[in-house]
Amino acid sequence: MLVRGKVVGSEIPRFKHRWFGILEVEANGERYRLYMTGNVAQWFLTGDEVEIELMSKPREKEGFKVLDFDEYKLWKFYGDDKIPVWPLFEKEVEAKRYSPLTGELLYTYKIRAREAEYESDFEAIAELEQYHYASQKEKVALWRCENGHIFEANTKQSCPICGAESHILEIKGSTPASRFIIFELVEREEYEPRILSYVRVDPPIPLMHRRLPNGEVEKNVRERVFPEEWFHPAFWPERIMKELYEELKKRYKKKIARSYLWEKAKWKALAETNTAGARIARVVVHPDYRSDGLGQLSVRSALEWIAERRIPEMRKRKHLVETIAQMARYNPFFEKVGFKFLWETASGRPVLFYPLTDEAREYIERFLKEDPYAPKDGRLWRPSYGKVEPLGGPIVFRKVSKVFESELDIEGLPEEIQELLLAFGVKHRVIQRPVLRDLNFEIRPGELIAVVGASGAGKTTLLRLVLGAAKGWWEERFRPTSGEIVVPDNARVSVMIPGEFEPSFGSESILEHIYRKIMDLNAAVEILNRAGLSDAVLYRAKYTELSTGQKERARIASLLAEKPNLLMIDEFAAHLDTLTAMRVAKKVAEIIREAGITALIITHRPEVLKALDPDKVLFVGYGTAKLQAKLEGQGDGRR
Repeated sequence: MLVRGKVVGSEIPRFKHRWFGILEVEANGERYRLYMTGNVAQWFLTGDEVEIELMSKPREKEGFKVLDFDEYKLWKFYGDDKIPVWPLFEKEVEAKRYSPLTGELLYTYKIRAREAEYESDFEAIAELEQYHYASQKEKVALWRCENGHIFEANTKQSCPICGAESHILEIKGSTPASRFIIFELVEREEYEPRILSYVRVDPPIPLMHRRLPNGEVEKNVRERVFPEEWFHPAFWPERIMKELYEELKKRYKKKIARSYLWEKAKWKALAETNTAGARIARVVVHPDYRSDGLGQLSVRSALEWIAERRIPEMRKRKHLVETIAQMARYNPFFEKVGFKFLWETASGRPVLFYPLTDEAREYIERFLKEDPYAPKDGRLWRPSYGKVEPLGGPIVFRKVSKVFESELDIEGLPEEIQELLLAFGVKHRVIQRPVLRDLNFEIRPGELIAVVGASGAGKTTLLRLVLGAAKGWWEERFRPTSGEIVVPDNARVSVMIPGEFEPSFGSESILEHIYRKIMDLNAAVEILNRAGLSDAVLYRAKYTELSTGQKERARIASLLAEKPNLLMIDEFAAHLDTLTAMRVAKKVAEIIREAGITALIITHRPEVLKALDPDKVLFVGYGTAKLQAKLEGQGDGRR
């Protein structure tokens, strides 16, 4: 059944706390109470026209017909437009990862994108929000216990003062106008997080000025490019506070005046705000799931949500979305979604815009074309790692053999041990074991070669021999017993063989270590992101503070920072879980190919081999080594 009515009351309905709201509506002489999230309820004004679809029979309470979260649908009217409000926005999306070379599907995430609705959703947002901060001491949320005590914490816990149960009160950094969309893993294992990412959307900032190359500041630049009414009236409680304060301080002491002030200014600002734009204020992806396109997926879904539901105010039609983020200098996922960089604010922060309508797109294109200071292509981020000088020729194996010789002797062992060995006929002998026999093949410049084979088959020996040929080392373990390995003279080698050759980090932070090697801050962040260390908290961490898996990723990043044209890694991704290993392998393979690095990577894991998507596979075993094209058709590998 459909009923049409109006929101009643002299002000925005009040509710228990920010995450729970009650909307009161009068329709056909009946009064309804609609339970919903407070982030939605706060935007309704007395007199707003709405339409309710009753999904079940309301229960009677205190003269009202009460409908719970899942018992109704709700639309609001703005002019001639009918805007869907409830149930909240929700859709299922898939994040598919494909091979850049073959187009083969590597793995798929099934994700539910939906507006945060329950208190548990906001608790999950707070847990993710802590990863946005570089300081471990920063507490990102305020909590209130049932006895009224307020304290700071990053996760839900009992009150530290009285031990009572607590509820999340506020996510620090957000505003009363903020709305949140979360991204929930639909099919997951017990050890996987429920919420992978979230996006926070606010109204546009009230004022925006830009800094010109000569240092001058151009005031109100946004209104010069777009229609002024697109950004006004803005959510600006600070302005209202200033106006109200002059009146209140005539009647109250300063402290009392200020306590009255914020609450009153907040509600007035929410009632006034009505813009044709929105601002993406925060995008946070779980650190274990970064470098996998989830940031882009999150932003795309948020854009759809904003356009469909006119988030956050649910009033004017939305024409464009802005974001202001220094992070955009170091990570291009906003630009990959379609945002255009237009200018820097007066404080030097880059501003990017996304057009939701053709009209907005025309304004952006005109500005980029005509403004003398605008970047003509609307780009801010540009890859910094670049290309390496390619190997001057192929790596050539000519009749290469390697024989290991060892002597077994039981002299000096305890008598009981000698007796046991003699029982098996072990007394004294010389063992000569051919590991590699008459190898003949070439590795061309820029090829990514995956080296596979059983343990003890000679994979690591092969890397040592290439390293010895490149460095001119004549120690026995670095040279073949017979034959010749030719490595181009311009080879610049980086190698990781656990326990033998590994980067040394010392006491410096991970970012300092990478930056010291490559001497380009943008490139340093790019390398860390590609190696799977895209959490800024880890940039400032020391190597000793990392987990085993994070240490492995840091070692890979350190090798890439040396900008080798010949990269060799043994036991690649050995300490990473399956999905992390695949993500890192895919990103490392991308940078290897883009830079033109020749790479030999040893792995024993089929899922890593698949994600590396090598140009060729080198099979090593029983003294032989066979180079062939990569394997085809290895399936999905995810769900």
